[in-house]
Amino acid sequence: MKPMFRQGDVLVVPIEAIPEGAVPVKLDGGRIVLAYGEATGHAHAIAVADPVTDLDARLLALGDRRFLEVPSPASIRHEEHRAIDLAHGNYEVIRQRVYSPEEPRNVAD
Repeated sequence: MKPMFRQGDVLVVPIEAIPEGAVPVKLDGGRIVLAYGEATGHAHAIAVADPVTDLDARLLALGDRRFLEVPSPASIRHEEHRAIDLAHGNYEVIRQRVYSPEEPRNVAD
């Protein structure tokens, strides 16, 4: 079994395959952004050297769920956390949530 990874409020879990119907999420400033930090403006992201010819990974969405396709090793970076190196494979990206009686919400990073 492949290990799971946590970087702040983001959990990256290996999965067998990305579900059908998931659609690509656009790059943001040459990065694949897994989650934005509401408190600091920082982001959990994978830098892409050349998005046309050298795509290191791809983020896909299916409803509120996010999936990461990694064809070759890639690193998730964040200004306040140690980088996480991911091996080739498929992953689900899960944001930590906080329960409140009004509604669940994402943790502010």
